Amino acid sequence: MESINSFFNKLFSPFYTYTHFLLRITLGISFFLHGFGKFKIIDGFAGFLSSQGILYPKFMTYLVAWGEMLAGIGIILGGLLIKSHPVLANFLTRLSSLSVIVIMICALIIAHSDWSLFIGERGKVLFASEQLFLLTLGFYFFIKGND
Repeated sequence: MESINSFFNKLFSPFYTYTHFLLRITLGISFFLHGFGKFKIIDGFAGFLSSQGILYPKFMTYLVAWGEMLAGIGIILGGLLIKSHPVLANFLTRLSSLSVIVIMICALIIAHSDWSLFIGERGKVLFASEQLFLLTLGFYFFIKGND
């Protein structure tokens, strides 16, 4: 077993520096696309927010859409600027990940509170796991920053 582990460690060691960025690019692209997609359904999403008792639903729709897009871009840029502007990159990563955390907590409370992790319709359980994954990645980058 140790020889197999050693084999994989040697095989993948050139990629170690990129694993952190793999998480970053996944979160960044996912969040950007979630926000971008909301612009196609502005009225529908605003109607949903209104039905949930959210004040100023159209304004909130734009705020969430732009927040998701900018947080996604910020997470990616925070990784790209590590060498040239380390302080700015770390701040951008933490600020963007805090936005991810806030948006995902609100999404789980407002839009997905009736979903369970272990029971319910399969699609809802699966989608809830995506929401929790995005929230967890937000916490990861908020805590770790660019270290």
